[in-house]
Amino acid sequence: MEEKRSWLTNSCSFVNVKPLMIEWPYPPIQVQEKNQAYANLLSNDYCGSVSELSAITQYINNENRISSEKCSMAKTILGIAMAEMMHLQKLGELIYLLGGNVDYTAKMQNGCSQMWTPKYLTIPENPRDMLIADIEAEKDAIRQYKMHIGMICDSAVNAVLARIIKDEEYHIILLQALMDELVEC
Repeated sequence: MEEKRSWLTNSCSFVNVKPLMIEWPYPPIQVQEKNQAYANLLSNDYCGSVSELSAITQYINNENRISSEKCSMAKTILGIAMAEMMHLQKLGELIYLLGGNVDYTAKMQNGCSQMWTPKYLTIPENPRDMLIADIEAEKDAIRQYKMHIGMICDSAVNAVLARIIKDEEYHIILLQALMDELVEC
């Protein structure tokens, strides 16, 4: 008896997806001097509850869950995730140059530290709620970066953070456009 196989496939091709970021170059990744306090602040941007690691993980999860039904949206979300990966990499370099460790542990000002956890993520069930959560996460990241710029007296570090903010603002525009597309459907 011949066994019939049924294959489920995802026809969404991600071959030409590129990081979605503004077309401005990044400033050089450099610091004025080692500063553990600044490295600790950036560790929160790297892997805290509001962080690039959280953003990447949340975006990839959303992209995976919608790619078979909403390919265009999934490609945009993957492109944003790729830009967040670049931010993570730049923050890691800054942390290292400042004398910190890149170990997926966010260092708090009270001396405590917290290892990254998926509990930081918001994982809604439908695309609309995913986009709302992603937009809120981008806004939270911008607020945190601005706060850290106000706390860091290193123009080289702050220039990189300001450039990352520009990408985050662009991501909000892209996510809002996806929301508008959902409303039209």
